[in-house]
Amino acid sequence: MDLKSLYAEILNEHNLNPSHKGVMENPTFTLQGVNPSCGDNIYLQLKINDEGIITEGSFNGSGCAVSQASVDMMLDDIIGKSVDEAMRLSGLFTDMIKGKITDDSVLEELDEASALKNISFMPARVKCAVLGWHTMEEMLRNGKTAGQGSADHCDS
Repeated sequence: MDLKSLYAEILNEHNLNPSHKGVMENPTFTLQGVNPSCGDNIYLQLKINDEGIITEGSFNGSGCAVSQASVDMMLDDIIGKSVDEAMRLSGLFTDMIKGKITDDSVLEELDEASALKNISFMPARVKCAVLGWHTMEEMLRNGKTAGQGSADHCDS
């Protein structure tokens, strides 16, 4: 299977059968992320325990296949990780999307999310791919609580 086929298969699987799509009861944090350039609109929810570990995550909303698949892959990567580790992975993902990191051995940390590395060659899709990741970063940096906040992610 060539890389384009693998990319399409992973993207389609996460878009059509997302593991984390739904509304969570009693999240620690909720934040809306919006990409007005293509209409992506997500609500990201996380539960974080007293030790700073992300124990659950979900998203709801609508958007293109790239935004929906990317946020689902992100949740696969960060659930069970510390807030600091989630922020580090987000930085790694953003650097990958911007084409700053291409070393596959480094990108293995992103698991299936690394399949989106060629988005860097599709500038119109970069904002879609980073929406969930940027929303998570803002949520964790600013401590948005359940039911609060909205983030407009025009910048990649």
